[in-house]
Amino acid sequence: MEKKLVSIVMGSDSDLPVMKQAAEILDTFGIGYEIDIVSAHRTPEKLFEYASNAHIRGIHAIIAGAGGAAHLPGMVAAISPLPVIGVPIKSSNSIDGWDSVLSILQMPGGVPVATVALNGAKNAGILAAQIISSTDDAIRNKIIRFKQEMKEQVTVKSENLKSSN
Repeated sequence: MEKKLVSIVMGSDSDLPVMKQAAEILDTFGIGYEIDIVSAHRTPEKLFEYASNAHIRGIHAIIAGAGGAAHLPGMVAAISPLPVIGVPIKSSNSIDGWDSVLSILQMPGGVPVATVALNGAKNAGILAAQIISSTDDAIRNKIIRFKQEMKEQVTVKSENLKSSN
């Protein structure tokens, strides 16, 4: 069984379409993860248990996504000693996503949450992989290749555009 190094949590199953992008990028890098629903408001006991013990289970980074008031990432960061990456999600009760962005971004001193763009779970997965790569050469090499492939894709698109004009 693959060792789980990253935990992906979300406040509701309605967040899954966005948050699965983090899982997909972690799959690309061959990084094991766990995924669950942990609501800051509806299951506070589960939140406390989860955030208190993630590092004991061998997790190295947490990706937490939430919409609306978006308290989940900040509450996880308040409890866990691990790096937390917050994914603001534009949800049905959201004010164009700004409430989620600001709720995750504007954390008080001492409780950092690395915040990605609205619905930016793919970047959250990449950032989690980069955190893990600080102590894992194999993952670092995969990230280097990933960035090289992005560069090559842009180069091809640039050349295609130039040749069509």
